[in-house]
Amino acid sequence: MDKNQIRETIARRAALELKDGDLVNLGIGLPTSVPEYIPVGVDVILQSENGLIGLGPSPAPGQEDKNLSNAGGGYVTLAKGASCFDSATSFGIIRGGHVDVTILGALQVDEKGNLANWMIPGKLTPGMGGAMDLLIGAKKVILAMEHTAKGSHKILKECNLPLTAAGQVNLIITEMGVMEITPEGIVLKELNSEFTVDDVQNATGAKLIIPADLSPMKK
Repeated sequence: MDKNQIRETIARRAALELKDGDLVNLGIGLPTSVPEYIPVGVDVILQSENGLIGLGPSPAPGQEDKNLSNAGGGYVTLAKGASCFDSATSFGIIRGGHVDVTILGALQVDEKGNLANWMIPGKLTPGMGGAMDLLIGAKKVILAMEHTAKGSHKILKECNLPLTAAGQVNLIITEMGVMEITPEGIVLKELNSEFTVDDVQNATGAKLIIPADLSPMKK
């Protein structure tokens, strides 16, 4: 699979986790492409922590409004009925538990549901942003991420980078499959037919639990 196929596979599968009426926050990078694959008939409300609810599709080239951007600085549009407000109100919504789903990227995640996604020691970083609040406040936390980084494991027994939050991840979606964080460990729930169970295990730094009812990855 090339880079574009990998990203589409992940975003398309992540979109299937969204339900009609969900209030959804998307992290920067790959998660921002998830709305392109939301099934017909499923209407979700997109929230951005810089103070927007009701984001629309990306603007056409040349139609960008410099006053409208998401938390990552990308230009956005507003859907009918959208609201704009200050970031304090936005974080009140997040911390108050009103976000149904957040879909984020990851540097590392481990079998306890710990997530590291904001810095690598020694490298400059702009800060954690709203990720910490989203991990604690959202009702469901989904990671949409490539399974490895230049061949190195990203799914580990224990994270060794600074954590964004501990024990908050519910689901991991990669190009190889779908994994659920449980008290017993990481359960491989769905397998992409282009890979074998051994492929996934070899690309994972934690021991996966393989259920008898392992399903093909939904598309």
